[in-house]
Parts: sequence; C-alpha cells; structure tokens
Amino acid sequence: MAAQPLRPAVDRELPFNVAKNEAYTSAVSWAAVVGGAFVAAALSLILLSLGTGLGFSAISPWSNNGVSAAAIGSGAIVWLILTQILASALGGYLGGRLRTKWTGVHTDEVYFRDTAHGLLVWAVGMVITAGFLASAAASFAGTQKAVATTGSTQESSIDPTAYFVDTLLRGNASAAEKQDVSERAEVSRIFAHDLHQGALPSGDQSYLAQLISARTGLNTSDAEKRVTDIFGQAQESADGVRKAIAHLSLWLFVALLSGAFCASYAGTIGGKQRDHVL
Repeated sequence: MAAQPLRPAVDRELPFNVAKNEAYTSAVSWAAVVGGAFVAAALSLILLSLGTGLGFSAISPWSNNGVSAAAIGSGAIVWLILTQILASALGGYLGGRLRTKWTGVHTDEVYFRDTAHGLLVWAVGMVITAGFLASAAASFAGTQKAVATTGSTQESSIDPTAYFVDTLLRGNASAAEKQDVSERAEVSRIFAHDLHQGALPSGDQSYLAQLISARTGLNTSDAEKRVTDIFGQAQESADGVRKAIAHLSLWLFVALLSGAFCASYAGTIGGKQRDHVL
C-alpha cells in the first residue's frame, strides 16, 4: 500500500497565519483618516470663503437693490449643506481609498471598516474646522474688546442694547442733553437685565421714566410711554435673534448629518476601489 503524501507545512499553518495577521493588523488606518480630515477641513474653509464672498457681493445697502434678506438666508443654508456634502464626501473617499488593504478579513467587516473610516474622517475634520473657527472668533473678539477700551463710542457699537438705549435717551432739539457715561451704562444694564427676565418691572419703568424726563425734558407720562415702546421694540429684536439662531441651529444639524452620511458612504466607495472590487 502506497504511503499518502504529507501536506506541506504551509497548508497546515495557514489558518493560524491568517488569524495572526488579522490580530496584529490595525482596523483603522489613522494616516488615511487624518489626511482625509485635513482635506475635508481645507475644502470646507475654501467653500465657506467662496460662499461668503458671493453673499456679500449680492448684498446692497441701498433699498430695492441686491438680494433680499430672506433669499440670502435661504442661499446660505443651501450653500452650507452643499459645503458639508462636498467636503465630507471628498475627505471620506480619500480616507477609504488611502487606507491599507486588510487580508483575510470578511467582506462585511471590510465594508464596516470603510464606513467607519469615512465617519472618522468627518469627525476629525469637524474638530479641525471647529478649532480653526473658534480660534478666529476668539481673536476677533479680543480685537473688538481692545478697541472697546478706547472709548464709550466703540463700546456701544458692540452692545446689543446700545441702539435702544440711544433711542430711549434721545432728547428734543430744545433740551440740553447731558453726556453721562455712567448714566448710559446704568440704563444699558437695566435693559439687559429686564430683557433677560422677559418683563419690565414697574419700579424700573418709573425710574427710567424719571431719568428720561430729567434728561430730555419730556413729561412723566410721555417718558413712561417711551420706555414701554422702546422696551417692546427691544423685546421684538431679541426674539427675532433667538428665532434666527434656533433656525440656523436646526439647519446646521441637517448639514452636519448630511456630511456624516456622505463621508461614510464615500469611504465605502473609496475602499472598494482600493481593493479593486468595483
């Protein structure tokens, strides 16, 4: 009886080698993730700069000229969503295309890893972009604060209640106005506090009416009416700002969610092309 030939040692050790290679191979190619994230962040900033330039070019300070505020707002939302989609898709595709090839890994696991690579690219890119924008905003705020310390005129330009305080303290042509900085600051603090509380207490209304009457020469009833009207206008303005911020936040959520989905999907496409599956 002829002896059966022995299997090569390589065949007997193949399952062990495959398991060993998979165990010692990282499931995340961080170099590809970071590279795709930087590309996504850079493209986001480029598109945001382009959108800002197009928006300012369409705005005109003259009435009946340029695009309306509603059109500018709608266009900004659409551009923000497109920016997220394009930048995230490109970054996710690069993250999936540049990652290392995993050998001996199931197809479903490869698909999951490519999706995770795209999502990681989006997340890291968002952190980079947010850090850059936060740094720029902090620098701008520091510059404004330094300018504000040079005088009360610059300080009032960055106070959201400054216009309403000016309107409140506006006197008649025959009345001699006193330029009291401490008085104006006190009125601003009262307005800011009452706007935060959402109501104008009777004590604050009476005090402001007396102050306005002494400053502008109005009688008490007219001064109280001015306080009530200006406070109502300030409330409407604050409510408009609140609604605008809420509206922008909701659409920003939609844009970021669209970017995360596009980055994840583009990561799978890049991974398939990397493995020559398509």
